[in-house]
Amino acid sequence: MNIGPFELPNRLFVAPMAGVTDRPFRQLCRRLGAGYAVSEMVTSQRALWTTLKTSRRADHEGEPGPVAVQIAGVDPAEMADAARYNIDRGAQIIDINMGCPAKKVCKVWAGSALMRNEPLALAIVDAVVAACSARGVPVTLKMRTGWCDGERNALVLARAAQEAGIAMLTLHGRTREQGYKGRAEHDTVAAVKAALRIPVVANGDIDSPSTARAVLAHTGADALMIGRAAQGRPWIFREIAHFLATGKPLAPPATSEVAGWLVEHLHDHYTLHGELSGVRSARKHIGWAVHALPGGAAFRAVMNTLESADAQVRAVQTFFDELADAHPVLPQAGAANDATAALRA
Repeated sequence: MNIGPFELPNRLFVAPMAGVTDRPFRQLCRRLGAGYAVSEMVTSQRALWTTLKTSRRADHEGEPGPVAVQIAGVDPAEMADAARYNIDRGAQIIDINMGCPAKKVCKVWAGSALMRNEPLALAIVDAVVAACSARGVPVTLKMRTGWCDGERNALVLARAAQEAGIAMLTLHGRTREQGYKGRAEHDTVAAVKAALRIPVVANGDIDSPSTARAVLAHTGADALMIGRAAQGRPWIFREIAHFLATGKPLAPPATSEVAGWLVEHLHDHYTLHGELSGVRSARKHIGWAVHALPGGAAFRAVMNTLESADAQVRAVQTFFDELADAHPVLPQAGAANDATAALRA
């Protein structure tokens, strides 16, 4: 699997998720089997580039390559400038966001709202590709099937983007109107893959090894992108990789092993975000990790009252130590569908 000049170790990708896929989370997923990770989206608005929030999102210190940064915006010139700015700060691949369904993004006609304005969407692609080509940097594109059921134009935009020089396309099998509701459909992904020469990545509801194999078989996609199913369960990448290679499920991880991954992730998280902000933003990661475990709900309630990194880490370690005494192997670690349903709740 290649993106431009970059050869990837496998075809399992971490999806860019706002407020989730910061550097510590990307590195954790890659250590646990992901072959590629894209940063959470960075704004194209120059006035916000130096804010603490954006600088943390654009932090790639110690991150293995290729470093991929997703940019979002509505102005072609601004998007081109944002691409150059992030390349200067270490980006080796630039990804254009045309898939975010969030209201605050779509109301300014960014994200998936761009799919309703094909001339503007393609002007942005042209501008970003031109800016990146001058630096030898490939450009990728992530989008949805369309704005709503009556406006599914992914195939039209995909063909035009390919001709404009996009190196890879990721397609989430939902419209913007759907958000994350219902089940993703991958018929559109299959149609886009059949029509394009460049690599196509399937995204949406890939929440287990068996689902991963089925989506690859149905779509012919070159790779899979996984988002919400990796929240609290980042080892899903190695589970899928093992299943695709052998046809057999991988044994669930030891409870103590999961505790080690989580504690290491927490320390990385605090280092990037600082203690005050890091403790609060770490709560969601801890919550995802324990929500399906015995005593997880009660532990989450306690966790939300802790205000220091030391207290948070001690509580996590104690919870998992006690859990390991009763369950040396993580309970429900293979219950992918139940876990995904809980994530959506």
